Amino acid sequence: MTSPTSSWPYEWQIGWRYTRAGRAGRRNGFISFISGVSMLGIALGVAALIIVLSVMNGFQKEVRDRMLSVIPHVDLFDAQGAPMPDWQATAAQVRQLAPQVVGAAPFVAQQALVARGDDMRGVLVRGISPADEAEVTPLAASLQGSTFGLLQPGAWKIVLGAELARQLGVRAGDQVTLVAPNGQVTPAGVVPRLKQFTVAGLFESGHYEYDSSLVMIHLDDASVLFRTGGPTGLQLKLKDLNEARSVAAQLGASLGPQVVVRDWTRTNRNWYDAVQLEKRMMFIILTLIVAVAAFNLVSTLVMTVTDKRADIAILRTLGASPRSVMGIFMVQGAASGIVGTVAGVGLGLLVALNIDTLVPAIERLLNTSFLPASVYVISRMPSDPQSADIVPVAVISLVLAFVATIYPSWRASRINPAEALRYE
Repeated sequence: MTSPTSSWPYEWQIGWRYTRAGRAGRRNGFISFISGVSMLGIALGVAALIIVLSVMNGFQKEVRDRMLSVIPHVDLFDAQGAPMPDWQATAAQVRQLAPQVVGAAPFVAQQALVARGDDMRGVLVRGISPADEAEVTPLAASLQGSTFGLLQPGAWKIVLGAELARQLGVRAGDQVTLVAPNGQVTPAGVVPRLKQFTVAGLFESGHYEYDSSLVMIHLDDASVLFRTGGPTGLQLKLKDLNEARSVAAQLGASLGPQVVVRDWTRTNRNWYDAVQLEKRMMFIILTLIVAVAAFNLVSTLVMTVTDKRADIAILRTLGASPRSVMGIFMVQGAASGIVGTVAGVGLGLLVALNIDTLVPAIERLLNTSFLPASVYVISRMPSDPQSADIVPVAVISLVLAFVATIYPSWRASRINPAEALRYE
C-alpha cells in the first residue's frame, strides 16, 4: 500500500520521518523526549493563553453587560447645556444619519445630594421618561411594569440604586430629600432648592458604581427641580454595541460642534482603557511562555543535527543541496510547532468552552470557592472565547516555532560531508 507521504518532496518525507523517529522506537530516545517536551510546552503555553484571554473576555462581558443595563450605548447633548425640547425631531434626524440606532429616549442628568436625616450622599440624578427609557436600557425594560411604572409626572417619586438605599437605610415608601446644587438667590444669599421624594423602589444592576450613586426620577419632575426647561440630552441604543465609537464619531461629524456625542466607552473611559491595557499586557506576558517553549526547538534540532551528521553527509554526496538539507530540518521543527500549536488550541478551547463545568468541579474537589458570592458580584467563572484572540495566538505560535528552526537548519546545511564521514 502506498504511503500518503510518498508523493511529498523528499525534504518533507525525511523531515517528517525524523520527527516520528523517536516514537518508532529507534535510537536516541533522549532527543525524542526533548522534542516531545518542546511540543508539550508549546501546547500548554498556547492553551494557557487562550484560557486566560477567554476568562478575561468573560469578565469584561459580564461587567460591560451590567453597565449597559443602566446606561445607553450613545448619548448626546447640547455643548452649551441648552435644553432639547423637541427631542423627537432630533431622534428622527439621528435615525436618518445612523440607521444602526434602534432606540432613543430623552433625559435630564444633574449632580445633586440625596439626604435621609443627617445622612447625605452625592448622586447623579437622571430624569427619564419610563416608556421611552425602556427602548434604550434593559433595566428600564425589565422594571417598566413595576418600579419605573410608578414614576409619574408630579408624583415626586424616586428610584434608588440598591447599594445607595442600603447606605441611607431606606426602602420603598420612605421619604428622602434631593438637594439641587443651583439654588435660589435671596437677600440672605443663595439658598439650595430642596424637594422631598417618596422612594418608589430600588434597582440593582450588579455594577457597584451605579448601584451606589445613581437615582432616577421622572423627566418632568427633573425639569422642574433643576429648571432645565425640558430634556437636556438624548440617549441612543444601537444594534451592535461594538459600533458605538464609530457611530458616535459619525454623529459628531454630522451634527456639528454644538452637539456633544459620547459613546459608552468614553463615558466609562477609565474602566475601558484599563481593561484593554490589562488584556494587552497579559497577552504579551503569556506569549513569552509560548516563545520559551518554541525556542526549546532550537536545542532539539541542534541535537538532532549532531546525531544525523552522517545522514546529512550521505545526502550531500547523493546530490542534495544545502538548501534541501536546510529544508529537511525546517520541516522537522515546523512539524513539531504545528503539532504543539494545534494541540494547544484544542486543549485551550476545550477548557474555555467548559470552564463553567470544570471550575465548580475543582471547587468541590478542593472544598473551596474561587469567587465567593459574599465578596464578588460575579460568583461564577465566565468565559468568552473569541476568534480575534485565538487566531493571533495560533499564528504567533507557528511563527515563533518556524523562526526557532532557522539557525539549527542553517547549521545543518553547512556541514562538510568529508568532515562528517571521517570517523564513520
